[in-house]
Amino acid sequence: MVTIKDISKRCGVSAATVSKALNGYPDIGEETAEYIRSVAKEMGYLPNATARALKTNRSNNLGVLFVDQTHCGLTHEYFSSVLNSFKVEAESRGFDVTFISKNIGRFEMSYYEHCKYRNCDGVVIASVNFKDPDVVELVSSEIPTVTIDHVFDNRTAILSDNIECIRQLVHYLYECGHRRIAYIHGEDTSVTQKRLASFHRTCAELGIETPDEYVKQAFYHDPKASGLATRELLSLPVRPTCIMYPDDFSFIGGMNEIERHGLEIPDDISVVGHDGIYLSEVLRPRLTTLKQDTETLGKKAAEKLIEAIVSPKTYIPQQLTVPTYLVEGRTVKKLNASVSAADF
Repeated sequence: MVTIKDISKRCGVSAATVSKALNGYPDIGEETAEYIRSVAKEMGYLPNATARALKTNRSNNLGVLFVDQTHCGLTHEYFSSVLNSFKVEAESRGFDVTFISKNIGRFEMSYYEHCKYRNCDGVVIASVNFKDPDVVELVSSEIPTVTIDHVFDNRTAILSDNIECIRQLVHYLYECGHRRIAYIHGEDTSVTQKRLASFHRTCAELGIETPDEYVKQAFYHDPKASGLATRELLSLPVRPTCIMYPDDFSFIGGMNEIERHGLEIPDDISVVGHDGIYLSEVLRPRLTTLKQDTETLGKKAAEKLIEAIVSPKTYIPQQLTVPTYLVEGRTVKKLNASVSAADF
């Protein structure tokens, strides 16, 4: 087995310099580091994870806690994109990724216990019930954590701009002449609370009435729930001219319900989605949606989690907000504003 000492002899440098080069430390020249890494590869060197853990007191293993309500797992396109970006960034920095659960075979354990069992240096938490006592226990523990789209006191959170994104959508619809705007939102989470408050606030600023029957609760990533909510909206005596959906995937249920009513998008009713997943690009007509930057969300989560692990004495928890942007498709019809509001 090739050792660090073997590489140091071949390269004519100290074992410490070889170790720094292989572990990505910035205090040696990039040219020297690249040369050492190329020699190590040529010699067939493979790092020993156990030895590294003993020396650094780190496993270089990051936990991922992801439990979405619809149990879609990694078929959930939005979160799979976020977590893939997290994985790519973590691996580029020499860290492995392990998914965390409450079960190891038939043996039940808490999320915290699983993290200790897997010797995780830190954990990223996305799409869970953040009120779950087991989640609170993990976040409150000594293990560094970073949350996605949820804020805990004194913990780093990576957030989409859930207030500005809804403001953008409502302003866009207003500029297209829509005054009867319905909103189907997701389940009660901190994300939903921000989006819903932004919807009501923006409508009030623009002078748009928001009748209670125009606001429906469904679930994220659940076409059936959004389909039922759409049926209720289309059955109103004065139906909306546009429906906002909780996410692009949930819109599928709404699209099917609109077709069952013999209506066409956008001639008879306009729609907008949320997230900007690949599905929104292949639908016809192409869905107008709000694109979330999943690549940056995942990358920043990995960066900040690793920073908390590597530099605990200087690390300062923070909340980072990642901008979103409107993707204009062909599902919103431009209306005469006076006609749009006439039936209220």
